Amino acid sequence: MSTVLTAKKRKSQRQSQLSEVRKQGGIPGIVYGYQVENTSIAIDSSDFIKVMREVGRNGVISLDLEGKKLNVVLHEYQEDPLRNEVTHADFLAIDLKQEMEANVRVELSSGSIGESNGGIVQQILHEITVTAIPSEIPEVISVDISNLNIGESIAIGDIRGNYNITINHEDDETIANIAPPRTEEESTDEATPEEPEVIGEKASEEE
Repeated sequence: MSTVLTAKKRKSQRQSQLSEVRKQGGIPGIVYGYQVENTSIAIDSSDFIKVMREVGRNGVISLDLEGKKLNVVLHEYQEDPLRNEVTHADFLAIDLKQEMEANVRVELSSGSIGESNGGIVQQILHEITVTAIPSEIPEVISVDISNLNIGESIAIGDIRGNYNITINHEDDETIANIAPPRTEEESTDEATPEEPEVIGEKASEEE
């Protein structure tokens, strides 16, 4: 059963109205896609946060648009980084039986043989694009790196068989690797970066 989020239609896209929605604790947004025209909406900010915590980034939401129920996913959103607030949200209406594309966060297991030997984990892919019906899209893709040693890596081909979904990447794309430990010289170079030349300083010295 989908989690319900209530939305109201907005008649105007003017900046003054968007500001008023936010001032009243709402988030302006838009819904489009399957069996719905592009519609400007407003949702309650606290309800939105609660729903997203329940369903996750790729979860299906039942959007109640003034009595009309739509199955949607959060497609895109804008955020104010200073206030840590969502300022706009785009919802994509979907057919639950139709495959869709989504970006899924990659989560590496903690600890590996290489780390215990002084190696450094380097995560190359932080998101993986997949195609599946909405109910089968995972919240995260967990990648086990516990057996990786220094100089070894794990690629898309190593995890493809773990999921019954289409992973839209080449098999040889690296997800993560274990780099050798840094030498003392490398650490020193990073700790004491070369000072940039001050404009005009060289000319003054020459004079």
